[in-house]
Amino acid sequence: MSRRRIGFWYRLAAVIVKPPLVLLFNRDWRGTEHMPTDGGFITAVNHNSYLDPLSYAHYQYNTGRVPRFLAKAGVFKGSFVGMMLRNTGQIPVYRETTNALDAFRAAVDAVERGECVAFYPEGTLTRDPDMWPMAGKTGAARVALITKAPVIPVAQWGANLAMPPYAKENKFNLFPRKTLIVQAGPPVDLSRFYDLEPTPEVLREATEVIMASITALLEDVRGEKAPAELYDHRQARMEQRRRAAGEGSK
Repeated sequence: MSRRRIGFWYRLAAVIVKPPLVLLFNRDWRGTEHMPTDGGFITAVNHNSYLDPLSYAHYQYNTGRVPRFLAKAGVFKGSFVGMMLRNTGQIPVYRETTNALDAFRAAVDAVERGECVAFYPEGTLTRDPDMWPMAGKTGAARVALITKAPVIPVAQWGANLAMPPYAKENKFNLFPRKTLIVQAGPPVDLSRFYDLEPTPEVLREATEVIMASITALLEDVRGEKAPAELYDHRQARMEQRRRAAGEGSK
């Protein structure tokens, strides 16, 4: 999708959102040359702040290839935000319902029509104590293996410093002025998976490759090394329950 075809509603959203972002933050956009100039593609982005979808959307809009996000269906209802999401063509995700596959089909369809579809593979804000990416869900890999479209990894940092995730106090730390860093990398090489049956094991392995690419970019952005293994929130919760059960039986 070229900038000429961005459309009224996306332009309106940009008019509303970009001025406060420009006013409140510095910007450090990196790797825009990796964004395809035509054809459908997928971006896989880390998620560490409620603010970072705006940061990434600003970055992506400036490349001329606007993203279609997958977002929880609840945010599409009623409000002004929901109206903007619907009119800019974002994709609602209905979790654990009969409509759960609709988002997957819509994502495949959008990529095959030549659009950019943005995934947050972690599925939620990172729970990693040091803000590194968590183990990812397989949706992005599933769409990538069906469409064989490029998967562009994207790492971002800075929005979390202004609006920390899950913060109970000091939810906004706008001063001193923060820098929103967004860095894209070259397409993830998933070609070795293309001729394989998309079993759960294959999808998990492809997802691990995607998450490793995002993490490597974030290491570059932060100038430090990530843990050897990605934080797995599901396993962490199970371990907490086991410990709680053990303490309760004493």
